[in-house]
Amino acid sequence: MSSARPRFSLELFKFATYLSIPIAMTVAFAANPENLETIIKRHAYVVYPPEGPKPPTNAEMKKIVEANRKKRKV
Repeated sequence: MSSARPRFSLELFKFATYLSIPIAMTVAFAANPENLETIIKRHAYVVYPPEGPKPPTNAEMKKIVEANRKKRKV
């Protein structure tokens, strides 16, 4: 029976640690919006490339196709 007591206290300590660390980290980082914003900016997982030129519209594409057809015929 004496060996069961230390195991119980160790398990209780581990359980308390597993619960308290995530809760403490959430309170520390998410309670202050400035901290959260800094962390999000520092660890950007998706970085999109800068926006390129817009594709031509249907009317512009028709003009381009007609111009290419005329060039081929000449």
